[in-house]
Formats: sequence, C-alpha cells, structure tokens
Amino acid sequence: MKVMIVGSGGREHTLAWKISQSPLVGDIVFVPGNGGMEQMGECVKAGVSDPAAVADIAAERGVDLTVVGPEAPLVSGIVDEFESRNLKVFGPSGSAARLEGSKGFAKTLFERYGIPTGRALQFDNYDEAKAHVLSIPAPLVVKADGLAAGKGVIIAPDTQAALDALKQCMVDEVFGDAGCRVLVEEFMEGPEVSILSLSDGKDVAHMVPSQDHKRAYDNDEGPNTGGMGAYSPVPLLDPGTEDHIHSIAMKATVDAMAAEGIPYRGVLYGGLMLTDSGPKVLEFNVRFGDPETQVVLPRLESDLVPGLLATIDGTVGSLEMEWTPDYCVCVVIASGGYPGSYTTGFPITGLKAASSDPKVEVFHAGTRLEDGKVVTAGGRVLNVVALGSDFAEARGLAYQAVEMISFEGMHYRTDIGHRAMA
Repeated sequence: MKVMIVGSGGREHTLAWKISQSPLVGDIVFVPGNGGMEQMGECVKAGVSDPAAVADIAAERGVDLTVVGPEAPLVSGIVDEFESRNLKVFGPSGSAARLEGSKGFAKTLFERYGIPTGRALQFDNYDEAKAHVLSIPAPLVVKADGLAAGKGVIIAPDTQAALDALKQCMVDEVFGDAGCRVLVEEFMEGPEVSILSLSDGKDVAHMVPSQDHKRAYDNDEGPNTGGMGAYSPVPLLDPGTEDHIHSIAMKATVDAMAAEGIPYRGVLYGGLMLTDSGPKVLEFNVRFGDPETQVVLPRLESDLVPGLLATIDGTVGSLEMEWTPDYCVCVVIASGGYPGSYTTGFPITGLKAASSDPKVEVFHAGTRLEDGKVVTAGGRVLNVVALGSDFAEARGLAYQAVEMISFEGMHYRTDIGHRAMA
C-alpha cells in the first residue's frame, strides 16, 4: 500500500521510520516533509492548513492510507474532508479534535464525566480573569484555550506572574486567537507521565508510557518548550497505577466522547500528573506526542500499520502489540534561542557518524535539504534516539551520538533521563 504522512517534524519522521518497516507498505509520500524524510520518499511542498488541498494530493497519487501528524490540520477538519471523499485517513474528526483544540471543551468534558483533573475556571473577559487571579493564592497555571504550539501553558509561581500571563494571552495576544479565552487552573505537584492509546471509538489499546522534559534548560529550568527530550519506560509508574490511568483517564475519556456522540478514533495522548491524591489529567492531545513518539515507537516490536488501520476499521479490541524490554532515550537538539527567536539555515555535520550505531537513530525535526546538504530549518532540529539494556546504556549512546553532531548555535539539555536514573 502507499502511505502519505502529513507533517514535517520529528514525530512524523519517526512514524515514517516505523511505517516503512511494515511489509504492508510500499511507497511513502510526505506533505511537506523535511530534510530527513526527503531521503525516504517523495516530499510534496504543500501547506497542511488546507484540508482540501492535502486530500487532492492523496487522491492524485493513489494513496491508500494517510497518517496526520500535527494537531492543527486535525482541528481544522482534515479527517472529515478525507472521509467525505472515501479516502482512508488516521486521526480524529474535527469535532473530536476539540479535545486538544479547546482546553475549555476538554475541561468541561472531564468535569461532566468525573475524569480526575485540576480545578479550573474559564474566562473570555480580561478584567474578570484578573479579578479572579487576585482573589486566590498562587502558584497558578494559566492556559490559552486554543492551539499554541505547545507554548500556551504558563506556570505562574506568584500572582504577578499569573497577571503577566493573562496580559500576554488576552491583551498582547502573544498566542493570537488561541489566547482570547483562558483557563486559570490550580497548580498541581508531582511527576508527569505521558500515555499514548489507540482507539476506534469503542475500545482502547495502550502503548508503553513515557516521560518528557518540557523546560528548555538543565535542572528543569527556563521556559516551557514543545519538549527537549523523553524516555521510556517510566520507572516511577508501577503497573497498578498504569492500569488505573488506563481506566479512569484513557478509556473513560473515549467512553465520554462516545456518550457525547463524538466517537474518538485515532491516537489519544494523555498527559497526567501523579499527585499525592492520585493521577490527574493535565491535558489530552489528539495526535502522537513529540518527542514521546520518538521513545515509544522504537520499543514497538510489532507492526504499527495494523494498529493504525484498526482505529479506522473498528478492530482495536482484537489488536495485540508486542514491546521490547529495552530502554529508550531521546535527546532533542535545538537551535540557539529556542523556544524564543532563533536563526535557521546553518549546515549540520556529523549525521552519518551519529547514526552509525545500530542502536541509535537520528530523526529530523526542523531540517531541510539545500544544495544536497542538510541545514537547520526550525526550533527543534534533531531528535537523537538510542535503545539500551538499561537507562545508563541508552543515555550513554544517545549523548555519544549528540556529541558527533554540530551546527552553529546548537543547544541541548545534558540531563535527559536523569529522573529515571535517580
């Protein structure tokens, strides 16, 4: 079969790497792809914000299955467009994608169906939001309601920081329309864990858990990013707690969406906080996580494609996935200045040497080919991923590979996986 992957980041390159291993798959087409994917198949340099245009590409090229990576086209209804043309596509409908597209929608759903989450109030009036912040103690969390590329959640350690966050969202419009409505949420303490589950709207198949590092700098300091690294498994997550999360969060949300008449099909990505009072949902995403995918899929021993198809065909209940006991670590190499302003176009060296070990993969995130050379083209540039028999081996191999790579201004954290080691 011919597969088309929509997106241009490290998540999509990882999906392509795994999907290409399937005996069911022949050619892979990318829209728009990146410098790494361009070495795997045809890259069609088209935007992903126009669902009809992307569907045209699939139809013209005789694509049998389209896998949508990023959240924005899912929220804009790309799956609905494909299904209206009888084109097979992996992902939730536009209505179901509101789980990520609107934090307010998700919070209301959690509260209605008793899914454990932090207390929050929603505001679309700045003065009312400001009055609320002044009336309650800090720390607080201010969240832009809409999509903000992973940067719309602001942890405010004090009242002034919360007020500044409100102003950024609602007055300065730093996140555009996404911040016109905000949630002011209680600050929850505890380690975070990410769970990816495949769903056909009825049944759920869970993937191995992972944990990412959101902050830009070592020791979890600096601004939140889209993720500076990840690892799997999660040692602090015991089997009983994992099963509990599957029940009260993942399956409960799929059941809630079905009860609302909005069946959820695709992959559901749960971000949860392990608090003293039990696991609580921070948020749901409606696509594979990035960089969580980069440490989950290398541990999947079975074929991914039947799992993707099962979400469409309604057969997730009979799906079986096999996992390696190996440990996996991903280190994100970013452009200098990320997640703030940064410069692109710098040549990257050392990629071949870095991926020479069979236990190491280098997935491209923000790259492009320029005159036959790979250059930087984004904030998060590369994902260096390594498997090992334990975290020490996986971390050692990953950082050994990172040190072989070079480009001007490159930045990465040196402590990815330190929590797991501890």
